[in-house]
Amino acid sequence: MSFFLYAATFFILVVLGAVALGVQIWAVSDCLRTPASDFQRVYKRSKQFWGGLTGVSAFFGFLYLLPAAASLTAPDMGMLMLINMAGATVAGVYLADVRPALAEVRGRGRGNQSRGSSW
Repeated sequence: MSFFLYAATFFILVVLGAVALGVQIWAVSDCLRTPASDFQRVYKRSKQFWGGLTGVSAFFGFLYLLPAAASLTAPDMGMLMLINMAGATVAGVYLADVRPALAEVRGRGRGNQSRGSSW
């Protein structure tokens, strides 16, 4: 593989891995800051469930980027990449489904907007 192709592959995989890790850390930090009672009030799974899933996803996101940081080799495109993609999906589901429901319970959701057009 030529140097430029390797460098482009390295850059793309590291940037995508870093974005995924950022989303995973955002999800786990939001989950840990939310009280457990809020999860029960919106009829979602428990805080321990989401905390465990998002925590494991952030751990695998870190493991995915570890080879790139240690020895400047491209991250693995095998099983670890698939696990990291699954972890990013878990974090995305939390941020797209659970977090908005929790925000409505906390009073920061759509229900607190002033009356009028949403445009």
